Amino acid sequence: MPLAPLSLSLTVFSRKIVTNNPCLFQRLGEYGRTDFVLDPIDLPIVLCLNPNDGLPKVKLTRRQTEGTARISGPMAALLGLVHGAFDGDALFFSRDLVVEGDTGAALALRNAIDDAELDLAQEAAALSGPFARPLQQLIALAERQTGLYLTRPEDAAIW
Repeated sequence: MPLAPLSLSLTVFSRKIVTNNPCLFQRLGEYGRTDFVLDPIDLPIVLCLNPNDGLPKVKLTRRQTEGTARISGPMAALLGLVHGAFDGDALFFSRDLVVEGDTGAALALRNAIDDAELDLAQEAAALSGPFARPLQQLIALAERQTGLYLTRPEDAAIW
């Protein structure tokens, strides 16, 4: 499957998220144009996110990508962090999550995402118009079947 269309879709999605959460990338400060590499180690892709001062760009690649900060871990851990379901410090110290490069940049990204209290499923549903309810049901089913945190739990932990 070609990654360019998915990269474009994720860029559009991330820009919609910023529209709904305008303070999301403001907290990054000096890291507003930093290349963050998110590496789900159990998938054959790597995601490069550049906040681009509030107009984010996302690029997927099948090969190693250089960035200022790299955050690696299982997809379940990365999604759980975004949704506040897991404690990032605990994952880091247990080595389930690896941070390389500029740890200050990685910490700034973590704090920005944490403050926004994102729910990616809710963001996707908001964009799907009349398909919002069926999409939410499909996401709930996928969450039950996979055990992944695809939504923000009611009692989300602080990472």
